[in-house]
Amino acid sequence: MNTATLSYFLLTSALLTLAPGPDVMYLLAKSLSDGAKSGVALAGGLSSGVVFHTGLVIFGVAALIQSSPAALSALKYGGAVYLLYLAWGAFRDKSELRIGSTDDASKNLLSLYRRGVLMNVLNPKVLLFFLAFLPQFVSTEDGNAGKQIALLGFLFAVQAFLIFSAVAVCAGRLRRILFRKKGIGRALNIAQGVVLLGIALLLLF
Repeated sequence: MNTATLSYFLLTSALLTLAPGPDVMYLLAKSLSDGAKSGVALAGGLSSGVVFHTGLVIFGVAALIQSSPAALSALKYGGAVYLLYLAWGAFRDKSELRIGSTDDASKNLLSLYRRGVLMNVLNPKVLLFFLAFLPQFVSTEDGNAGKQIALLGFLFAVQAFLIFSAVAVCAGRLRRILFRKKGIGRALNIAQGVVLLGIALLLLF
C-alpha cells in the first residue's frame, strides 16, 4: 500500500478514536476511578477487540452476520446484557476513592483487559463499522486485499491503544487531585454505571 493511503488512514483513524464516544467516556471514568494502570489495561482490551473484528471482515463473517438478522440480534442482545451487568456492578459499588487503590487494582488488570475485549467483541456496531470502513482504503492494484485489511486493522488497533493509553495516563494524574474530595469515588462509580447503561441502551435501540 502506498504511503499516502496509509497516512490518510491513520489520520482518519486517529480522529475517529479521539471522537467522544462511549469507549472513551468509559475509559476516562475507569481511569479516574481506578488509576492509569487500570485504564491502560482496559485500553489494551478495547484495542485487541479491533483485531477480532478485522479477522471477521477478512474471512467474510461480518458480511454473513450483517445478512442474518437472527445472528446480528443475538450478538446485539448478548452485548447489551453484558454491559447492563457491568453497569449494575458499578451502581452497587459504594467504595470511596483511595490513592493506594491504584496498586490494589493492579491484580485485576487481566480482568479489565478481558472486559475491554468483551465490550468490543460483543458490540455489533463496531463489527459493521469495520466492515464499512476498512475496505474503503483497500486498493485492488496493490495485491492481496486480505493482507491489506489485516495491515489496516493492525494499524487501527495500535493507534487506538496509544491514544486510549494517553487518555488513561492523563486521567490517572488528574485522579491524584480528585481523590482528596470526599464522595468523589462514589460519584465516579455512578458515572461508570451511567456510561455503561447508555452504551447498552444504544445497542438495544
